Amino acid sequence: MATNLNSSSSRIALFCLCALLAFSAACNRGKSQPDAANAQAGAKRYSLKGKVISVEKSAGTANIDNEPIAGFMDAMIMPYTIKPPSTLDQLQPGDPITADVVVESDKYWLENVKVTGHSQSRTAKPTASVHIPTPGDPVPDFKLINQNGKNISLHQYRGQTLLLTLIYTRCPFPDFCPRVSHEFAAIDRQVRADPARYGKTHLLSVSFDPVHDTPKVLRAYGFSCAGSKDPALFEHWEFSAIPASELPAFAGYFALTYKEEAD
Repeated sequence: MATNLNSSSSRIALFCLCALLAFSAACNRGKSQPDAANAQAGAKRYSLKGKVISVEKSAGTANIDNEPIAGFMDAMIMPYTIKPPSTLDQLQPGDPITADVVVESDKYWLENVKVTGHSQSRTAKPTASVHIPTPGDPVPDFKLINQNGKNISLHQYRGQTLLLTLIYTRCPFPDFCPRVSHEFAAIDRQVRADPARYGKTHLLSVSFDPVHDTPKVLRAYGFSCAGSKDPALFEHWEFSAIPASELPAFAGYFALTYKEEAD
């Protein structure tokens, strides 16, 4: 592995924005009781069967490898908010579960989560765990290919504040990659308004679908996200892909769970 990021001048901000809150507290306070009741009444419910991959109690979520959900989506691994949060205390990686997926217009969660069996390793000491980057962790010098077909690496951003997020351009869920990229566009506009800060800040969107997300695809996607076709965009906000050979190590460091199925 290449030398790690450990210079005192480096400030790495790792933004894992794939689970954003749909509404602010202010919006919730402003909603009338009848409106809230109508929203709940309009929610759709689906039956889920799957397996727990990991539990994030601080976020109130669990990563679930779910079987196909009739009328909703194919099998895949994704994070779900668990309600009530106390249910997370009953879950361990490997546990098979059933639950109700509750879907509103722009958010979803799991209710009535039931463990239908237990992982054989529940009572054993875990041999491995998901690595979650924490403040102060040295970041490996992963190599990437950006929207211009240029080879770049994380260490070249030393001395800047680097905001990094993970995407894939074919992501169909509005609460995931499209929303993350929308938030990055807003951050880019905000930082651009402060020239002193803008010169010390860099945004980096990294795709974990290198086969499809070629430089040409990433370039078009970047222009679409920014609402501009000015190539100067990429001087401060790059779109890149992690090569397939480095993807397992990259995913392991950034706690990314991915699964390739067809397209």
